[in-house]
Amino acid sequence: MKEIKEEFYSQKRWLNWMNKVKESKFKLTDPEDKNNGAVFVYIMDDVVLACLKVIARNEREILTSDAALAEINKIKDIVFQENETLGDDADLMLESLRTSLAAVFVSCQRYIVGDFDRQTSLEELVNNAIIAEQGKNLDEAFSILSQVGARVISGESLPDFGEIPYSMTAELIDGIDAISAAMLGEDSYKEEDGTIDEGDDI
Repeated sequence: MKEIKEEFYSQKRWLNWMNKVKESKFKLTDPEDKNNGAVFVYIMDDVVLACLKVIARNEREILTSDAALAEINKIKDIVFQENETLGDDADLMLESLRTSLAAVFVSCQRYIVGDFDRQTSLEELVNNAIIAEQGKNLDEAFSILSQVGARVISGESLPDFGEIPYSMTAELIDGIDAISAAMLGEDSYKEEDGTIDEGDDI
């Protein structure tokens, strides 16, 4: 008999990242530091990978869809928990990161339950999201983009949309782009089944 041994993400892991942000002394305008802001990219990749691990376990029927959705929600709750200030500039970047990750979480949830548009081109969906945001319909824009994310998780390539002006749509696309990049990278997480034989040490 086997049981799940892994914790996909933890509060301790998140707090360790927050400490790294504080140590980085991040500033929004620091052209002399080429690595300025890199820590936020690492955080994004770390959270995205955790979500993709959940999806991989669900696809291998190690996790039920309900259990997978619950795990995604656990990760989301950790990311959106209140934390002490990291400094004005870092706090702004953290909020931007959370917006991007919101697209990741809902995209994963949509993919797991299969609730997304499979017909409309990704270019058209993104254009519809931009139009919705311009019309102040942020909920619709978010919903559309989460469907783009689900399509990317299903294996479609994210087109090059060029330079999207700074907006919620642009931040959400950043999250979806992180999903795309993670899926093109190291994929050993898909093979690890996250289980352990009964009687083995965890």
